[in-house]
Amino acid sequence: MPSRWSAALFGAWMALLAVVLVLEPGLQSPVRLLAGASAVAAVVTGVHGRQPDDTRPWWLLAVSVGLSAAGGGASTAPSFLTDRLVWLEPAGTVLLLVAYLLLAVALGLFVRRRTESARDRAGLLDALTVTAGVALLIWTFVVGPRFDGATADTWEDLAIPFADLLCLGFLIRLATMPGRLVAPGHCLGAGVFAMLVADVARQPAVGHLAFSTAAGLAALIPSMAELTRPGEKPPVETSRGRLALLAVAALVAPTVLLLKMYRDSQVAGLTVVAALSMLMLLLVLARMAGIMTSHGQVMARERGLREASAALVSAADTESVGLAVRTAVAQLIPGDAPHGVVLAVTIVQAEPQSPEAAAQAAVDRATGTAARLVSTRDVDWAVAVRLSQFNKTLRCPMVLKDRPTGDPLLGVLHVGAPTWALLELQHSVEVLAGQVALALERIALSQEVARRNSETYFRTLIQNTADVIMIIDERDRIRYASPSAVGVFGGDPTGALLPEVIHPGERDRLSEVLTAVRGGDQLQQQLDFRARGNRRTEVLLELHCRDLRAEPTVAGLVVTMRDVTEQRQLERELTHQAFHDAMTGLANRVLFNDRLTHALARSARDGSVVGVLFIDLDDFKIVNDTLGHAVGDQLLIAVAHRIAGALRADDTAARLGGDEFAALVENVNDRGAVEETANRIFEAFAQPVETDAKPLYPAASIGITTTPEANDADELLRQADLALYVAKGAGKNQWRRYQAHLHAEMVERLELRSALDHAVNEGHFLLHYQPIVDLAAGTAVGFEALVRWHHPRRGIVTPDQFIEVAEESGLILPMGRWVLEEALRTVAEWRRILPVGQAPYMSVNVSVRQFRESGFVDQVRTALKHTGVPANSLMLEITESLLVKDDEQIWTDLGVLRDMGIRIAIDDFGTGYSSLGYLRQRPIDVVKIDKMFIDDMVTSQQPMALVSGIVDLAQSQGLLVVAEGIEHLAHRDLLVKMGCPLGQGYLFSSPLGPTEVLAWLRNTQSVAV
Repeated sequence: MPSRWSAALFGAWMALLAVVLVLEPGLQSPVRLLAGASAVAAVVTGVHGRQPDDTRPWWLLAVSVGLSAAGGGASTAPSFLTDRLVWLEPAGTVLLLVAYLLLAVALGLFVRRRTESARDRAGLLDALTVTAGVALLIWTFVVGPRFDGATADTWEDLAIPFADLLCLGFLIRLATMPGRLVAPGHCLGAGVFAMLVADVARQPAVGHLAFSTAAGLAALIPSMAELTRPGEKPPVETSRGRLALLAVAALVAPTVLLLKMYRDSQVAGLTVVAALSMLMLLLVLARMAGIMTSHGQVMARERGLREASAALVSAADTESVGLAVRTAVAQLIPGDAPHGVVLAVTIVQAEPQSPEAAAQAAVDRATGTAARLVSTRDVDWAVAVRLSQFNKTLRCPMVLKDRPTGDPLLGVLHVGAPTWALLELQHSVEVLAGQVALALERIALSQEVARRNSETYFRTLIQNTADVIMIIDERDRIRYASPSAVGVFGGDPTGALLPEVIHPGERDRLSEVLTAVRGGDQLQQQLDFRARGNRRTEVLLELHCRDLRAEPTVAGLVVTMRDVTEQRQLERELTHQAFHDAMTGLANRVLFNDRLTHALARSARDGSVVGVLFIDLDDFKIVNDTLGHAVGDQLLIAVAHRIAGALRADDTAARLGGDEFAALVENVNDRGAVEETANRIFEAFAQPVETDAKPLYPAASIGITTTPEANDADELLRQADLALYVAKGAGKNQWRRYQAHLHAEMVERLELRSALDHAVNEGHFLLHYQPIVDLAAGTAVGFEALVRWHHPRRGIVTPDQFIEVAEESGLILPMGRWVLEEALRTVAEWRRILPVGQAPYMSVNVSVRQFRESGFVDQVRTALKHTGVPANSLMLEITESLLVKDDEQIWTDLGVLRDMGIRIAIDDFGTGYSSLGYLRQRPIDVVKIDKMFIDDMVTSQQPMALVSGIVDLAQSQGLLVVAEGIEHLAHRDLLVKMGCPLGQGYLFSSPLGPTEVLAWLRNTQSVAV
């Protein structure tokens, strides 16, 4: 529950008890007990909730409240209890006295925690004085009359007021402490004061109920912890409020005496004595008030002088000193009187002073720092004008008699104000003037030291700088040269003519520069001049020149030279690197685009033709994958040199990145010249490139475009890229010119890729299966899974139209995963339907990117496990380029698959860079001969001999051979004679669906035609 709600509920509950106490006096005892218990519970709750720094005074307060309630309840117990328990009422009185003592101790602890370690003796005496005055009033008008004729309750009537006075003293001490008393303190003080007043009025029940309520509320207020923390302000000796309180307390005794004399008709002489005593006391108090005021002014002046001293110490110039002086005088002036301040600082003048000013200065030097009150019209005219509203001015010279050099009179401080204010301010102004004199001397010395240090610094800097600094006279003769000139020129050039140290070819330009500078021109850019260095080598100097003939300390031209030979060489190298390819030395894309832009601008002016050729090496990735990147780099460097050699001097060859090159042909009259450039490049590629591995025959595709097709650089580049794409698609190793319809083909390819992405996600693929036949027996032993794309508009799309796009985009990975799993599910279905031993194996093509995907082996193993197909019923076909790839991870994975029982086949063997020698080194089981060798086998002896050799060599190494693309009986017959065991092609069957395969296999007729 929030603190404000708990305090409000507690207050309402105590208010209800107060109403019951007023309406039912007979319930006084239980009401006091219930109120005390509630207050104790509130204090305990507040202490546990707020965790004050010191809990002792709060626990003592809780015990005091509890004892007060118990004692009050016992004292006012019903008669039927007091008659039986005669000791109950005296015990209650004792409990009340103990409660008062504990309350006094609690208040004392609060005072101690608030004062912490500060010794506030004056505050203690003030509290005792006020308490004594109150004690006198209570004794005279309350306690004293009760003792007249009374003896039974004397000790109780004396003890209770004494306890009240003790608590009152601590309460006054707590209230008069420095710093703001928090709300719990006000609340607790009000409760204690109400209890004391109620005791005096003989209504203890009401007072104790008010005390319990105040104690509980004080503990529940959120700021209750502040009562046990040190006060915010240090103790002060006196204040006007405290002095008034002491005056009231001190007047109590004379006032009581007068009242008793009038009431008792005492002697009139004593009345005069009492009145004079009261008057004398008032006069003493008035004098004390004056002393307090004077003391406050002295403290304020001391504080103002201290702050002025701090400001003067940090002042860096005369203006800062003047501001500090004006601020200090405003704080020192008594009663905020109107005033004016003028700080006149002595300035060394070329002209002599007037006799009056000289005489006044002599008086100031003799007077020293003593302030004099003079008439305002007698001071200097410039000062009098600013202080004309005042009749008198306080004139205080600022003199340093022990000043080592210079006039001891640093200046004069003038303060204008009313005469009475100046008389009180005189001593403080003298002290301030002395501080100002010291500050002005310190500033002057600091400036002198800075000047001397600056001269030393610049002298050292010039003597040790690497730059050559020279002063040239009107005849261009070197009047001064810094020591660094010896290191640059090999000797001191002082006395020589400046043109003599410069290269002869630069002397005319140097003369023009010097003439221009003498004419008032400013050099806005750096100028480089050649010169002979200290080793008789040519150096490059950066020259700057300024005309300082008007400066008496220089009186000539200042020429600064810096050796920038290495810097300029580095700049040229960095510029070359920024615009050239680091490996081939050709222009890079940035330089190519820049030259293309300039070529187009010239073409627009003279009507010449500009051509752009995009050159991309064919199958360069295979070279990197099979022979390594070092061999690939050798091929790129050789190709770059050949491209550059095939161009004219006006043309530009560039490497755009990877295996992509470009050529810029300009200053030609027709497009035929651009095409001739492409033919020269192909001719340059005709010879093999010698590499560390083996000779390579570079092949490239070229895309061509010219300015008649476009006049914008970006458009030309885009068109050349499209033409290159068409050349690649047309079979590579050829060039194609850009045509308007190429853009539509590119858009179509992008649409194909987007549609393929959608097809992969939606599963728009199906598998057809082509049989692999035993050529001798004419029976099917296996099937090759061939993927087909069921396009919503094109219908069935064959792999040759989308596999390349799938490879480029990476979609081959999810597609290959689906083909493997779908093929194995089909084989599992065939094995359930066909008789045991007649189920064929399944051959699945695997992309190189699938092998590079981590976890491919686990993927195959999981697919076999889920479908229940044995490993020997699966054959994976890989491309021939993998044979020569030095990727041990791929061959390790193939070895693991082979150990599982899966057969590995090389697809389209004979079309790549490999040879049969690689087959001994790789985990291969089957070799599939490419269709192009089978097609020419009947009509040409060379292909037939090649196929026969492949079959013989493969069988000699224990490899199974499959001939692809068999379409005629003559092909089959020749292959049977060669001993080729297996084949596939349209002679036997076109690719079939899974249900068609079952029907095809169930046909009892031989599959051989």
